[in-house]
Amino acid sequence: MSEQIVIPSLAIIGLGLIGGSWVRGLRERGCVDYVCGYDRNLDSMQQAKKLGIIDEYSDDLAKVVCDADLIIISVPILAVRDVLEKIAPYVAAHSVLTDVGSVKGSVAADVASVFGPTFDRFVLGHPIAGSELSGIGAANGDLFVCHKVIITPEAHTAKSALALVRRTWQAVGADIEHMTVDHHDEVLAATSHLPHLLAYSLVDTLAHSHENKEIFNYAAGGFRDFTRIAASSPVMWRDIFAANKSQLVKTLDLFTDQLSALRRAIEEDDITAVTGVLTRAKHARDHFSTILARRAYTDSIAETMKTASISYIANPGIPLSGSFRVPGDKSISHRSIMLGSLAQGTTEVSGFLEGEDSLATLQAFRDMGVVIEGPHCGRVTIHGVGLHGLQAPPNALYVGNSGTSMRLLSGLMAGQTFDVEMTGDESLSKRPMGRVADPLALMGAIVETANGGRPPLKVKGGSQLKGIHYDLPMASAQVKSCVLLAGLYAEGETSVTEPAPTRDHTERMLRGFGYDVTVEGSTVTLRSGGTLIATEIDVPADISSAAFYMVGASIMPGSDITLEHVGINPTRIGVINILQAMGANIEVMNAREVGGEPVADIRVRSAQLKGIHIPEDQVPLAIDEFPAIFIAAACAEGETVLTGAEELRVKESDRIQAMVDGLVTLGVNAVGTEDGAIIQGFGADGHFAGGEIESQHDHRIAMSFAMASLRGSAPIVIRDCANVATSFPGFVELATQAGLSLQVEGEEAQ
Repeated sequence: MSEQIVIPSLAIIGLGLIGGSWVRGLRERGCVDYVCGYDRNLDSMQQAKKLGIIDEYSDDLAKVVCDADLIIISVPILAVRDVLEKIAPYVAAHSVLTDVGSVKGSVAADVASVFGPTFDRFVLGHPIAGSELSGIGAANGDLFVCHKVIITPEAHTAKSALALVRRTWQAVGADIEHMTVDHHDEVLAATSHLPHLLAYSLVDTLAHSHENKEIFNYAAGGFRDFTRIAASSPVMWRDIFAANKSQLVKTLDLFTDQLSALRRAIEEDDITAVTGVLTRAKHARDHFSTILARRAYTDSIAETMKTASISYIANPGIPLSGSFRVPGDKSISHRSIMLGSLAQGTTEVSGFLEGEDSLATLQAFRDMGVVIEGPHCGRVTIHGVGLHGLQAPPNALYVGNSGTSMRLLSGLMAGQTFDVEMTGDESLSKRPMGRVADPLALMGAIVETANGGRPPLKVKGGSQLKGIHYDLPMASAQVKSCVLLAGLYAEGETSVTEPAPTRDHTERMLRGFGYDVTVEGSTVTLRSGGTLIATEIDVPADISSAAFYMVGASIMPGSDITLEHVGINPTRIGVINILQAMGANIEVMNAREVGGEPVADIRVRSAQLKGIHIPEDQVPLAIDEFPAIFIAAACAEGETVLTGAEELRVKESDRIQAMVDGLVTLGVNAVGTEDGAIIQGFGADGHFAGGEIESQHDHRIAMSFAMASLRGSAPIVIRDCANVATSFPGFVELATQAGLSLQVEGEEAQ
């Protein structure tokens, strides 16, 4: 922790709420020895001294600033130049100057004009904080605690001056961010200056209406909330509008264009366009509220948000029981949004997984102009724009932790006319993307990755793609799907041959949308030029999520559960086949087909499992379920050997190492190999010891060890469980209802 700052002599010009609160906060924290103040209003100076905010005041600016170590200018924007001209002859050679104005371009120009273009001791700043109260009497020493302060240093700003101002803001609890001058004024024009302008204009317009008495008498809360800021100082905002004229006019033009488009949509009964505006606005506002509340990411651009540090404390449980449905299949949820967006017409989706990964895909297509209603209780309505109807997103597409989103989207983005960049969270940023960049390059796409083929991924628009035949070097449904989706835009025929069967949801769903796809043996083929036609999709329960309960019920004596409406796609049932080979009592009931996908109810009763050598042909069919299968192997009689699963080392974490490390911590004899693991089960009489597990931010690791607690002899603490929401929202509630004893401990990361 840095040593507390102490400023020997500070001068403040302009004794209002913002500058006064900053100085008061410094005084209360013992960060300044002496303060001299100036204000045009004598009463303000006298009150500031009485409150102990300043030691002395003077109406002679020369006396106020002479020999000051830090000079704070807290006056209206258009008064800054006059102040600078008056104090310039008296500013000491060591003095650092700063301001608190909400427009930086005009202040920078004033400083350059008065002190010269290379003057390096003025640090431009703007605190994003305020109060409905005003004046020095409202000064609050805690006003800036946990509030942002934007500092806009210029190329020539002295590092020592910048460091002083940063430390002075940090001393009162502020969070510092840096921006360029132009960027600051552009952002503030949109987020602060335009809203104030609109509030003033709306009140003025309605006040001139001949029905203004009724309007104001019956104004609802929404009107009062929106127009509250019109009660601010007109003179102050007049000056701000003038000082930031160019950026404000540009933002105002953009707003009026969008407002005109909305007016036309309403006039022409274009319900889809109106819905698009409303849904995008609601999502953006929800995201903004989340930032303000410092909640964890559950919607979109998470790099700007605080993340949650969550741990599970899993105590020994009771037998699992009951009938229930786990959340919808993540793979199918992703694809329903992608293909529904590219279809002609309106696609209705039910059973959609409202987890972070699926929501990241949904938001990506919203960002590309697709109108999407929901999700609400698993229902989503997608107003498709056709294969060539996507629009360039305003920023990089942020897909959080979702490798499926990034890899499948890369194929679709390769066929667009616009450039796009895709980014993800810390975990995703370590995962290999060269495996999709390589075949796309063979098709003629220009795809750039970071070092080592990692994200971010940049796809150049306007490439003329050509169909290829691609032999997958590894069994990967994501790579296969990426190439096939790029093939929708490629000249001629595109085909993919896989070395082992992988999930075929993309092929099935393409056919469900009316697109011709041929499957011959291990080769999938399609041609460009077709059309996707909107349809209805019922997303089955995710077998990957059901797998945790299959394992939990199998290892815990006395358990008897029924998992409802589970997807049993032949390319996904490896976990059932493996557990049955180990002796699990699993019964598949009421098998049926819904929307092209086979589903069934699955009854699982406890059984004593035995160790096996897992057949390698089952590995691709259960690749996501192996963390749970490792728990089953630990409870089995004898040795379980896994080979051919090197893909597990490049998932959200190195799942082989993470699971082996966790099992060893809990007293299990387990060893990792290059492509798998060897696990010695403890059998019917054994139990997991207690211990602390590092999940490596991997949701499947966390949920697997939660299930292990059913056979625990002491509490198991599982760290970093926030990402469970990526695939299984409501996991803790459902697990507790079924029989686990889970407690959640968490706090926002600071």
